[in-house]
Amino acid sequence: MRKVVVQAFDYSLDGIFAQEGTGFFEFCRELPDDRGLEAWRLGSFQRAEVHVMGRRMYEGAAQFFPTAPADHPYAEIMNSATKVVFSSTLTTADWANTTIVNGDTAAEIEKLRQEGDGDIMVHGGISFVQSMARLDLADEYRLAVFPYLAGSGPALFAGLAPRPLELVSSTSFGNGMVGLVYRRHPAVTGAGRE
Repeated sequence: MRKVVVQAFDYSLDGIFAQEGTGFFEFCRELPDDRGLEAWRLGSFQRAEVHVMGRRMYEGAAQFFPTAPADHPYAEIMNSATKVVFSSTLTTADWANTTIVNGDTAAEIEKLRQEGDGDIMVHGGISFVQSMARLDLADEYRLAVFPYLAGSGPALFAGLAPRPLELVSSTSFGNGMVGLVYRRHPAVTGAGRE
């Protein structure tokens, strides 16, 4: 059975997503690259058997990746991968290997869980990732945390009921970032799983 991995790659120490047009977003783009961080991110992409996203994220990714430079680290993976878009408004998807679903999110994710063994990587957008957390559908959270206090903005875990998580790994990188991986605590069930 596949596990659901929610990833947040532009994430502040105080739990905020970077949004275009903010100082935090600019900081994320200006921070020097780190080879270890890129390898950590690439590993996440490579382990995914299915890439899941909401409509807004899909529209941006579908515009960018098909024409991305050949040396972009994720372009080949994303262009050839199986992609699932959750949307009640999209009727067609031109990006190769993309399926649109508009049913109940929890039921559709459960179907995807049963169809293979690789990870289901949830990319976003922000509201879609927040709904995945709110519905308690994630088995694992992969957070690339920037050394930045954003102060305000959209938070992944705002308004959630308390729940314990278990630290899987913590990796520090030379540019001051930290890669954190947390999973559902073994004593906790959710989304109909035992």
